[in-house]
Order: sequence, then C-alpha cells, then structure tokens
Amino acid sequence: MAYTGEVRRGGAPAVRDLGSLTITKVSVGEMDNNAYLLRSGDEQILIDAADDAPTLLELVGEPGLETVVTTHRHGDHWQALAEVVEATGAASLAHAADADGIPVVTGTVREGDLIAVGEHALEVIHLVGHTPGSIALLFHDPNGVGHLFTGDSLFPGGVGNTRGNKENFESLLNDVELKLFTRLPDETWFYPGHGNDSTLGKERPHLAEWRDRGW
Repeated sequence: MAYTGEVRRGGAPAVRDLGSLTITKVSVGEMDNNAYLLRSGDEQILIDAADDAPTLLELVGEPGLETVVTTHRHGDHWQALAEVVEATGAASLAHAADADGIPVVTGTVREGDLIAVGEHALEVIHLVGHTPGSIALLFHDPNGVGHLFTGDSLFPGGVGNTRGNKENFESLLNDVELKLFTRLPDETWFYPGHGNDSTLGKERPHLAEWRDRGW
C-alpha cells in the first residue's frame, strides 16, 4: 500500500521505504502519539518512545535499536522510554534544555548535531517555545525530498501549543519560520508528534494567519 501517514492506535503501522532508509510510523497511547522507527542497513533509531512498549519492541524486532531520541520533555512522549532502553540497551538522547524532565537520558544534543542511523544522519534543529528543549530531526534524502520529524513543534494547521504564553508562541513561530520554512523547500515532508503528516509547501501560505491569530 502507498504510504499516507495515516495511523490509529491499535492499528497497523504505516511504512515508507525511501530505499536506503525505511520509516515506520505507529500511533500509541491514549493521546495517539506518533512514534517513528527509522532503519538504515542494520541500524535502527526510534523517535519518541511515547507509550506501549510491547508494540514498539515488536517493531524493533531482531535488528535491535541503537538510539532513542525524545523530541521534548512532555510525559506523553516518553512513557515507554525506560522499558525500551532497558530491553534494547539503546542510547537515549534529548536536548540539553529538556533532559532533566526526561527519564533515562544517556546523552544530550544541541542545534546542528548529527545523529547517525546506518549510512545516514539526522540533523538536530532546536525549536524553542513548546518546551525549552524541543527539537526537530531532519533527514536529507540524497535521492529525494527532505524528511522532517517535528515532535510537537509543528503540525498541519499550526505550531505546537504554547498555552497562551505570547512570548513562547512568538519564539516557537519565529524558530519554525526561520529554521524550517525559510531554509527548506516546499517539498519537505514533515512528520508530527500526533496526527497526520504534511508538507512545508502545504502549510507555508498560512504562516501569516498563524501569527495573526496568536496560536
């Protein structure tokens, strides 16, 4: 089946084969969090061990897991982290500004760091506002478009929740506009922490609208 990015809790994962990298998306937990397993060669990385460790460990399977990356410190994104790390021995990475709110962090990352997955790497992009240490992860596909994992910083229809804090909203929207929309082309596909995927091109016309409405 063609990849659509549409998943539901308890349902089948969605698999996207990019040739040298495979992305598997699954919805877990009561808040329908997305978790993403990326595989290149014999190496795998999990983005957000959000919940339902048995489901995530079944996805990981025999190849094992090198690394778990947590996009930010909110609890719905790391409920299964400790169990997954214990079962696999994977490294656990998060941004330094959020690390103290996440269990089992074995290393921290900052803007511009590269996280290896097989023959490829994910670039860390720091987006301040949803939390102080929220990150997005960018895969530059050498044979196609960019693939961006945005956590709760960018969704179809707007940036992440800043709970009415004007300063945090402006910080997040400024970072998203400068570091994502200004830098990356319309074809860039992004994968959020909840719900369906989108592209930067589809969302770009609405940036001014988001700024005007204030959320």
